[in-house]
Amino acid sequence: MKPVRKKDIDDLYGAIVHLQSVEESRKFFRDLLTETEINELAERWRTARMLAQGIPYSQIEKETGLSSRTIARVHKWLKKGTGGYLMMLRRLHDIP
Repeated sequence: MKPVRKKDIDDLYGAIVHLQSVEESRKFFRDLLTETEINELAERWRTARMLAQGIPYSQIEKETGLSSRTIARVHKWLKKGTGGYLMMLRRLHDIP
């Protein structure tokens, strides 16, 4: 696969910003991604929310079925990423 151009990535983000409802998002992402990819993204988002609430890895593993490695990766990005997880958690009032 050829490297993806930054403009194409920005165009994708721009399209996402224009989604106006959960239903529109559901339709767009279902066409864009496989069901497996959607499920993986949903479980990572759920994991970020659980980590922000202080839920231990062992409980997250049990409830989500994710590996401790994936949970650790989400935790790393939650704590030392670009701030995207924290921004959305705050915006959605999942954390103060």
